[in-house]
Amino acid sequence: MGFHRHLPTRRELLAGSGALFAWSQMPRIARAEGRDPRLLVIILRGALDGLGAVAPVGDPDWIGLRGDRALLLDGKPPALPLDSFFALNPAMPNLHRLYKSGKAAIVHAAATPYRERSHFDGQDVLESGFTRPGATASGWLNRALLAMESGGRVDPRGSRALGIGSVTPLVVRGAAPVMTWVPQRILPASEDTQNRLLDLYQHTDPKLATVLQARMKLASLDGPRGTGDPMSDDPTLAPPGIARVRAYFTEAAGTAARYLAKPDGPRVGAMGFVGWDTHIAEGAASGQLYNLLGALDGAFAAIESNMGEVWHETVVAVVTEFGRTARINGTQGTDHGTGTVAFLIGGGLAGGRVIADWPGLKPAQLLDDRDLKPTTDLRAVLKGLLRDHLRIEEKILADTVFPDSAEIKPVGGLVG
Repeated sequence: MGFHRHLPTRRELLAGSGALFAWSQMPRIARAEGRDPRLLVIILRGALDGLGAVAPVGDPDWIGLRGDRALLLDGKPPALPLDSFFALNPAMPNLHRLYKSGKAAIVHAAATPYRERSHFDGQDVLESGFTRPGATASGWLNRALLAMESGGRVDPRGSRALGIGSVTPLVVRGAAPVMTWVPQRILPASEDTQNRLLDLYQHTDPKLATVLQARMKLASLDGPRGTGDPMSDDPTLAPPGIARVRAYFTEAAGTAARYLAKPDGPRVGAMGFVGWDTHIAEGAASGQLYNLLGALDGAFAAIESNMGEVWHETVVAVVTEFGRTARINGTQGTDHGTGTVAFLIGGGLAGGRVIADWPGLKPAQLLDDRDLKPTTDLRAVLKGLLRDHLRIEEKILADTVFPDSAEIKPVGGLVG
């Protein structure tokens, strides 16, 4: 199936947030076992503050590190206990419920091999599966699909809403043909988000950058489109803006789940949500990050309910390009860091635990005296899911999906 290159509209460029990219292959080996697994990968673009999402309340240095910004079990609002050491952001009661029922797990102090602090390069390493940016034009998820022996195909015409798109994130690019669904409504992008997109395309696709720049100029001639931008850095974020973010995350994730749940629908998909670059007024307990995590929590509930009868065969992996600084900065936010969390949810998981080799928070234990030190390679987690859930051979994972990663052993026991 050949793709023709067309000049995308601003709508198409921004629709990369919340769009579903999916494949039509069915995993043969899993089907031979009487299983019909679903896998959804969600990328949180902008770098999630892992310490603001899952707090190490049992670490004696936690309060000293974050001060009155530290999430606490007796805080206002109180963090949700996961075990004797970790507690979840209070914005995420759905995830907490899933965790308690063994249908969610959290990986902490995790990172890709990338150790610099560029969003673009960090996302490239996260999505390509290589150890350095710019190494390949294909994504690890597409190569995994290509390597997976097909047990038949689903009918891409099973839903007329599925169209083929050409503006696809790196993680899904490659030889396996991709089907794309784009949400009907699209979040209004803040000027900041538009400028970051422009910067991204100037790095990766100058032609697209020129088109985007021209369209942004046209849009600016239309004058202001109202207030309450949901991706604004304004700490007094208007509730209507957050309501829109919640509705958007829920619609996008719920629709993705409905496609994956169909008997003739795709089995593996990927999507992304933007907005996690919390340099200013982060607000883990009440503010920007709290609101975003609440919207993500709503997306988790939408996935669970829309998966219906195939929820027990479902695994969702939520990852980000890198973490954020361990300390709060001068503008009450956090800057680009290293170690962070990955969320795993799904009826197919053996969850109910935080997977962490905790590095500690003393200055000498932080990476470069500023970041949570990563002790788990994110590739080990993804390899564990691909091996045990989709039944992709370990050698293929080490050689092709995540090249030169033979020494990174898959994390076992993630799947029920």
